[in-house]
Amino acid sequence: MSIVTVQLGQCGNQIGFEVFDALLSDSHSSQGLCSKRENEAYQASCKERFFSEEENGVPIARAVLVDMEPKVINQTLSKAAQSGQWKYGQHACFCQKQGSGNNWAYGYSVHGPRHEESIMSLIRKEVEKCDSFSGFFIIMSMAGGTGSGLGAFVTQNLQDQYPNSLKMNHIIWPYGTGEVIVQNYNSILTLSHLYRSSDALLVHENDAVHKICAKLMNIKQISFSDINQVLAHQLGSVFQPTYSAESSFHYRRNPLGIDWHVRPPLSGLPPLGKMSLNKDLHFNTSVANLVILRGKDVQSADVEGFKDPALYTSWLKPVNAFNVWKTQRAFSKYEKSAVLVSNSQFLVKPLDTIVGKAWNMFASKAYIHQYTKFGIEEEDFLDSFTSLEQVVASYCNL
Repeated sequence: MSIVTVQLGQCGNQIGFEVFDALLSDSHSSQGLCSKRENEAYQASCKERFFSEEENGVPIARAVLVDMEPKVINQTLSKAAQSGQWKYGQHACFCQKQGSGNNWAYGYSVHGPRHEESIMSLIRKEVEKCDSFSGFFIIMSMAGGTGSGLGAFVTQNLQDQYPNSLKMNHIIWPYGTGEVIVQNYNSILTLSHLYRSSDALLVHENDAVHKICAKLMNIKQISFSDINQVLAHQLGSVFQPTYSAESSFHYRRNPLGIDWHVRPPLSGLPPLGKMSLNKDLHFNTSVANLVILRGKDVQSADVEGFKDPALYTSWLKPVNAFNVWKTQRAFSKYEKSAVLVSNSQFLVKPLDTIVGKAWNMFASKAYIHQYTKFGIEEEDFLDSFTSLEQVVASYCNL
């Protein structure tokens, strides 16, 4: 089963490069813990999923690169080619000479419709190259203009044209003290649109990854490259092959063992703009958890703690909410590793904060004209607030 990755904007293209690089270097790393046959099956699965083969043996990433400025795409293409291990397709890029100026509305309402045909045609060609197509992995930030606005537009188009294929959006949550004055507007517009058109949102917070670089890796001068490598490592350890219970390497149609279509029951909403967390979230309740174990001693690993009903909402049994995947094939240079993918209350506070900040700006009509001149009306903002406040309320009441 193959996946087509869509890299959008500066952030999406830089992370996309690191993800493909991490996948391939892990695939080539020598592993002492599993048999040669098992290792070969692992490599073949990884390649089929993320790369197509070229005649001279260099794997080509199953990816489409989109940005409204050429600089980052050119850097990304040449870095991949210089690796000598893999590269991007010659005609898999779309770029223009003018960015979106950190304006979501410009990415969504101007660049999107203007370039829709060219971008969708590139994606369609990439899908046609897959023998067995499983879905899309869309990498984007949510605070800028191109990645967020154009990303929401492209995801909507994919939903219309490929309704039965999984669409998973990997979104980068901006720093709390951000560089972009309108990042909270861009974020709520992105999230509310993706909530309607994406099957799964996989979120990484810049602040959390920054902390990993500083505290766990002792990096003194943290660069975006450091942050992107941590992200790529985490994503790679999620996406590489594992065993299913039937003891064969597997890629289900859903690349993660979570039912993304489970929705929290709707709950009563507080008045618009007055959202506050209705209870202190000292305990993180989950809708679903997936643990992926790789390397030494995986068979004897104790995961019973994850089956505790107290971790989950009362309307789901742990047997339906918890999954564990294992393989003795280690990831990267680690003897053993574990990764947790969780659909839980973890993002309630950050989401509540972003909605609150955006609402305060909106109440004083700050910067609204920058959006209305490109066709995003006040009504669109109100729809976004309503939809995200509903999400916060539902997750609070798990």
